[in-house]
Amino acid sequence: MTPQTIRRQKQEPASAQREVRITNRLGLHARPAAQFVKRTISFRSEIWLVKDGQKYSAHSLVDVLRANLDCGATATLEAHGADAEEAVNQLEQLLHEFHKYEDA
Repeated sequence: MTPQTIRRQKQEPASAQREVRITNRLGLHARPAAQFVKRTISFRSEIWLVKDGQKYSAHSLVDVLRANLDCGATATLEAHGADAEEAVNQLEQLLHEFHKYEDA
């Protein structure tokens, strides 16, 4: 491998995606949606929620709420960028933690 090949490989952004299920009995309503969006901002990757063929920016509270993610709903969490895998892992974990704080 030449040095240029190694540099190109390191610069290519990664992609990650995972199907997630909303377990909070109130769904991804305003408070957890705001926490979710706040967490997405800490990543450099572009992050989306995909539901029923529609793509919603995970960086936008309005988009996350428009996704209408009620309890039991599934969506695909997609990330594209340098920290895509880490973003998907942490955001999936956050979504699973929301059911613990339903009454918060």
